[in-house]
Amino acid sequence: MEIERKYTIKELPVNLDSYESHHIEQAYLNTDPVIRIRKEDDEYYLTYKGKGLLAREEYNLPLNAASYYHLRKKADGNIISKTRYLIPLEKPEFSVTLSAEELNVPLKVELDIFDEPFRPLIIAEVEFPTENAANAFLPPSWLEKDVTFDYHYHNSYLSQPRK
Repeated sequence: MEIERKYTIKELPVNLDSYESHHIEQAYLNTDPVIRIRKEDDEYYLTYKGKGLLAREEYNLPLNAASYYHLRKKADGNIISKTRYLIPLEKPEFSVTLSAEELNVPLKVELDIFDEPFRPLIIAEVEFPTENAANAFLPPSWLEKDVTFDYHYHNSYLSQPRK
């Protein structure tokens, strides 16, 4: 189960280059249900995502490079390219007291800086162990608008060609 919140940002962290990062390319074979292929650095995946915006089923299966590029030719719409920075949240804050189990899961912001044709789009995602934790999360000040429930900010939507 993937449980995540999405945000726009107010400003980039000043030390962005000090965080681990990955280059990601992904394409969609289908958007309902979501069937996506992804190249992350030198690793390849096929992903199925169920319905939902805050919480949904997600299954990842490994691919090899040949399979990825074969399927990429069959993708619909835009191929999305971005750099993802992994920014640990040292002391996340919540509006309610969480269980010890929920608090033992380290949180990080996955900050996606999109390449053309989506530049200057930047989206931050935070994954949670439970919906309770996701709903109680108080974002750090550099995150701005919560766009979790706005489908326009989902990569599957961005992949669709605009008329």
